[in-house]
Amino acid sequence: MDLHDYIRILRRNWVLIAAMVLAGTLVGAGAAMLTTPTYTSRTQLFVAIQNSGSVLELQQGNSFSQARVQSYVKTVQSPVVLQPAIDSLGLNTSPEELASRVTATNELNTVLIDISVEDRSPVQAAALAQAIANSLIGAVDSLEKPKTGGTSPVSLSVITPAKSSASPTAPNTRMNIALGFVLGLVLGVGAAIVRSSLDNRVRGELDLRSVTDLPLLGGVAFSADVPKSPLLTQTSPQSPRAESFRQMRTNLQFANVAGKSRSVIVTSSLPGEGKSTTATNLAISLAQAGQKVCLVDADLRRPSVNQYLGLDRNVGLTTALLGEMTVGDLLHKWGDDDLYVLTSGRIPPNPSELLGSQEMQQLIVALEGAFDVVVIDTPPVLPVTDATVLAQHVGGVILVVGAHRIKRNELERSLQALRLVEADVLGVILNRIPLKGADAYAYSYANRESPESPTGTRPGVAVRGSSTPPTDPMGTDSFDGLIDANTTSSNTFPRERIRRSNLS
Repeated sequence: MDLHDYIRILRRNWVLIAAMVLAGTLVGAGAAMLTTPTYTSRTQLFVAIQNSGSVLELQQGNSFSQARVQSYVKTVQSPVVLQPAIDSLGLNTSPEELASRVTATNELNTVLIDISVEDRSPVQAAALAQAIANSLIGAVDSLEKPKTGGTSPVSLSVITPAKSSASPTAPNTRMNIALGFVLGLVLGVGAAIVRSSLDNRVRGELDLRSVTDLPLLGGVAFSADVPKSPLLTQTSPQSPRAESFRQMRTNLQFANVAGKSRSVIVTSSLPGEGKSTTATNLAISLAQAGQKVCLVDADLRRPSVNQYLGLDRNVGLTTALLGEMTVGDLLHKWGDDDLYVLTSGRIPPNPSELLGSQEMQQLIVALEGAFDVVVIDTPPVLPVTDATVLAQHVGGVILVVGAHRIKRNELERSLQALRLVEADVLGVILNRIPLKGADAYAYSYANRESPESPTGTRPGVAVRGSSTPPTDPMGTDSFDGLIDANTTSSNTFPRERIRRSNLS
């Protein structure tokens, strides 16, 4: 991974990192609050040699005292020094316990001894430091006194008396909080990297590119309003969602330059990735561009197109396949544009057999002859074989990938299933992607109004179609009895006429 990958990981997991940093900071602050304050008192002693004061004796005495002072430092924590201090203060403690709170040091090339004592009471810390200093003076005097009698050649003097500390030396609240912050940051970044390494979900375009190089026809941003308002006609014409489908419409035209068929199926790998809403809105977008579109609900297991468009599905595709009614009597004209809908009909016990039948092939051929574009919504690829069966009889396949819903291995399996039947996958559509963050998708807006495209034809997409539409796609010359000329709109949603624009 390069630097950009790590930055993307941090942006994806910033909530986790922030939570870990906050937890670490709170732990550090809590530890500081729960720790009993400790006070430190210090005293300093000077080691001197008693002599006549000649230059030679002073030099010898200084070398002698520097050599002996290290031994005196070690002696500070011995019972010889600590026990008299304990007895003088009347404390109920042992020399071993007191030694853990006493520190003695010596600065290099000096005859100074620093003694510091820690205690929960600042007064007692000062009293202990002073008592230990006095005890050390007595102990050294006793240890250095000649056995033959006389005075000790070494003299210790207190040059810095012990004083009570006004503020505790421990805990260091600022240090604890800083350590907690750093520890939380390190753990958060580590957890983010581990989580990203173990996370196999497709979250954005970069994850998609690690699985397939198929063209990305477009991306649809996640919106909490989609369940209530799933259709483009229920959103603003200049909203990112509306623009995304106009972008798909344009990209689909380039993905299908060499196509020969006008039919395309829209499917996904798993349920819940948004294939039905994508198929419906794509058909609406194509119709708004001036194309004559037929939307077929071929999801004979969990049909939902009729719910989005407010249509009755009791008679529809299965009715036509069983020969009970002609297709022309089953098509619903929806909205102000040339959009016709063939609902699923009754749910059969054998959906795969019906979709792979000769009657279904003939119906697709007939619809291709009557319409510019035929958009077919099918079940997901992995749970059932309906989509792969039907993919063999249509011009192309559009695979909807639900961001944060599908794993990479599942996407690989669905693509492999489509390759096995030699389906022509025109591209993929990323659905439910965030508008902000590391996996956000960039939108471009086209606001120029133009009734005609630069080539002089109406803007839009002719999926796998020729450059010239049928002379009479609605008449009986292309498909006898396909559409009743008196068909009226049966949609229940209000519509707003969208002005055609020349998309860049």
